[in-house]
Amino acid sequence: MSNVPWLGLSRVAVAGESMSPTMSPGDWLLCRRVRGMDVRPGQIVVAEQPNRLGFLVIKRVIRRVDGGWWLEGDNPTASDDSRTYGPVSDQDVLSVVLCRYWPSPTRLSR
Repeated sequence: MSNVPWLGLSRVAVAGESMSPTMSPGDWLLCRRVRGMDVRPGQIVVAEQPNRLGFLVIKRVIRRVDGGWWLEGDNPTASDDSRTYGPVSDQDVLSVVLCRYWPSPTRLSR
């Protein structure tokens, strides 16, 4: 993830199929830094995967649960998500995806 800290913006590349068909490998996303409590169900976020320090995932926020946020990929057959590792804590939710800027600019929503 490459950052523009003074704007609270970052960019991230999609590497896997877990968010297909919404996103594909090679897509580039513009993200805004958030505190975990500032997200809501339906948003797509970048989070650090629990138990894998430094490993970032892109997932959809499903709901608030005891202990954090329940995150899932849009492609359940190719997604390692909260169904596998449980809820993600507030501090591990790093940013909200604003848009895809490559290969074609679009807003990402459900």
